[in-house]
Amino acid sequence: MEVKRFLGFAFESNVYLIKADKIAIIDTGTGFYSDSLIKEIGTENIDYIILTHEHFDHCGGVKALKEISNAKVMAHKNASETLEKGLDWSASLFNAVQPKISIDRKLDDSDTIDLGNVILKVIYTPGHSKGSMCLYDEGSKSLFSGDTIFAYGGLGRTDFFGGNREELKKSVRKLASLQVNNLYPGHGEFILNNGQSHIEMALKNLYWL
Repeated sequence: MEVKRFLGFAFESNVYLIKADKIAIIDTGTGFYSDSLIKEIGTENIDYIILTHEHFDHCGGVKALKEISNAKVMAHKNASETLEKGLDWSASLFNAVQPKISIDRKLDDSDTIDLGNVILKVIYTPGHSKGSMCLYDEGSKSLFSGDTIFAYGGLGRTDFFGGNREELKKSVRKLASLQVNNLYPGHGEFILNNGQSHIEMALKNLYWL
């Protein structure tokens, strides 16, 4: 699986471009990287935009990108209502308004997204938000972890609206059952070839959560 990484800064999320038989973008950030994405692949080649959760720093750029492409937007069903109504509170942190986003496919735990030579499995991981999910490719043992876990054992915040500490603990334990080589979190550094150890660090850090 070929992954092009656009690393976020400040509160901007990481954006991941998966180049497979079908092209997928995982999270769009606030839209800062939209021009870079278009230059990389062209709007006509974007098949899917997949959102790990409903916060503005991950989905603020969706509407504009969708309007100039034929991409289908996917999110967990528990994030979809907030996204479609444009009600997420987090946009105010950026002095912005959350755009209403039409969700073409509302995902559930264990659903799969077929990119041809890559199959992404949906893993529902509430805790950071009600609609948080991760995506796992068994072939490359790659995990796109959104804001559930980060490199070096970092854990998603639970003090935002919709966050839940006990749910996050359950979600991290669920992820720990996977074999992970490559860890692609929603913020900060990504880890290649040694993702498992970083998930184990996250498990240990649950004690302090």
